[in-house]
Amino acid sequence: MKFIASSTTLLSHLQAISRVINTKNSLPILDNFLFKLEGQKLTMTASDTETTLITSMEVDEVEGSGIVAVSSRLLLETLREFSDQPLTFTINDSNLSMVITSANGVYNFIGQNGDEYPRLPELQDDTKEFIMPVNSLNAGINKTLFCTADDELRPVMNGIFFDIAKEEGLTLVATDAHKLVRFKTSYTSTNFFKDAVEVEEENNETPEAEERETFILPKKPSNLLKNILPKESGEVTIKFDKKNVHFTLSNYTMICRQVEGRYPNYRGVIPKESPFKVIVDRISLLNALKRVSVFSNQASNLIKLQIIENQIIISAQDIDFSISAEETINCQYSDEPIKIGFKSAFLIEMVSNLGSDDIMLELIDPSRAGILLPMQNEENEDVLMLLMPMLLND
Repeated sequence: MKFIASSTTLLSHLQAISRVINTKNSLPILDNFLFKLEGQKLTMTASDTETTLITSMEVDEVEGSGIVAVSSRLLLETLREFSDQPLTFTINDSNLSMVITSANGVYNFIGQNGDEYPRLPELQDDTKEFIMPVNSLNAGINKTLFCTADDELRPVMNGIFFDIAKEEGLTLVATDAHKLVRFKTSYTSTNFFKDAVEVEEENNETPEAEERETFILPKKPSNLLKNILPKESGEVTIKFDKKNVHFTLSNYTMICRQVEGRYPNYRGVIPKESPFKVIVDRISLLNALKRVSVFSNQASNLIKLQIIENQIIISAQDIDFSISAEETINCQYSDEPIKIGFKSAFLIEMVSNLGSDDIMLELIDPSRAGILLPMQNEENEDVLMLLMPMLLND
């Protein structure tokens, strides 16, 4: 088979899917891209068996069709050195040798049998499907991904929890037990929830049982989506069964295995009401936190917030090195004084990921979780961040 492709377009597609490929693979064939040529459509696949990314592009002057596996490392390193120009790919169907011809050179590869590449997992009969805008999914993943854990003992915490409810739309949640982010959007279209009438007719089910569907998206495919979604537009179709999830975009398809297990009850840890509410300029708070945190103890990372009328006094100290810092910023607050401690790295991360000009900090007491909310949410978005406090000695 034979085709001509633009070097930069091909490189762009291959770089996007190459992030799936592990440095060490259990199957040698997974060190390769799978090329499939049908008509003028070239489909490229990369996989680590758990996650698979597929993309396609139009090519010119096609002769024949077929599949071949090509070394990802060799191909990427070669394509990176080309300026934008057409490249001719010629693959010998009998011995799978590949020749890339440019304006000034010839490059010889040896391909592998594409039939050895792992088959894609198929969704089962109980597949559910919903559609949402690409930018809403992109915002949700960006707002939650930083909060996922790296906990081998509790793998369910290492991914983003997708909670689809008939009345509430889609909720994305991530937590590592110290911090939590909840992102809600009503921009979803589902067709898998049964009518209350239908459910009543099935005597063995209650209406509530059909009102919610969930799955946990692992961290690696979440990161892959974070890189791909900004390049996309329009809508994304998400299909899932009890084991796998399919994301279908205009230029990419991703298939991945879900994290198995029961996600913690995130609703139970979010306080229903917080008596103390502080409104503060986000950038002023963020910059002050960054400056003062330099002086915190390297082991504990503790930073103290003392909130008095219309002021937040931010302080940190490291007794071992006899250093300390204190800074006062303005805020809107008129209740009784309250003092609370947080891990500075976590607090800075959360404030950085809130996009609003002003944010609200809701507190109950120094031993209970603090809530951070943007004063202005994007349209059809609702973001809530929760951070557990650290014990203060004074």
